[in-house]
Amino acid sequence: MLPSAPADTLSAFCLRILQSGDLAAKLAPARAGISDRRDSNAVAVPERPARDPGLELVASSEPLPRPGALVAAPARAACLARFAHHELLAVELFAFALLRWPELPGALRRVLAATLRDEQRHCSLYLERLAAHDGRLADHPHSDYFWRQTTAIGKSENGPCAFLAAIGLTFEQANLDFTLVYRDAFRVGGDEASAVVCQQVHDDEVRHVRSAAVWITRLSPDAESDLDAYQMAVPFPLSLARAKARRFDRTARERAGLSEAFIEAVRTARSTQETGLGRGVSQK
Repeated sequence: MLPSAPADTLSAFCLRILQSGDLAAKLAPARAGISDRRDSNAVAVPERPARDPGLELVASSEPLPRPGALVAAPARAACLARFAHHELLAVELFAFALLRWPELPGALRRVLAATLRDEQRHCSLYLERLAAHDGRLADHPHSDYFWRQTTAIGKSENGPCAFLAAIGLTFEQANLDFTLVYRDAFRVGGDEASAVVCQQVHDDEVRHVRSAAVWITRLSPDAESDLDAYQMAVPFPLSLARAKARRFDRTARERAGLSEAFIEAVRTARSTQETGLGRGVSQK
């Protein structure tokens, strides 16, 4: 059920995103100059975001088409739907963070709110491209994998640093690679407009990763570096190995201001599947 009061504060706006099931409400931007006045009453963060029929979260999803498959229109549509949903989840995740930690420094809350706006825009861009392929988000399954991480994040003693490590420095850092891989794949498949969207998202991800690295370091006075802060805070089962694609983009990470030690640690990180420790264990 939607809150009866208008979304006149950032917290009310975030609560509306999580309690609204329809896509339009989740992507509607906050009004200009919205107040970040803190409510004296604690806000209960929903365990799962509300979703209308066709947007329901499921425990698994179909494999993402490989880049080489994007010469076919159905594969391009499947990728666009998956990417749009990832951005929708990001909208909900940043709303979760702003509600979960109202005591965060005002400057960090402004960063998180700005990132949420970027995620709304990214989702809309991918949805426009999906529509150009005569596709609908409701025609595809929607994995809850990213949202499932909120359980470990919310319980972590590292608090908001766990969120920054998981979302900004794992998933968004990995997207520095994936956006370029699929940018090139869309381009080879003759879909330049979708390639342009991937590039736009990539450019914003550089800024998002930079912000996460800056703030996790500020909030971790005992950490000796950005890498140390990440390793102290990242919630299990996430790790450095999830912060990249097979095609590793060092330049983007340098632009994001990550230290050389952090970049090299991600580049050389091996998953449990690669080391053999994860045999028989589902990674997602």
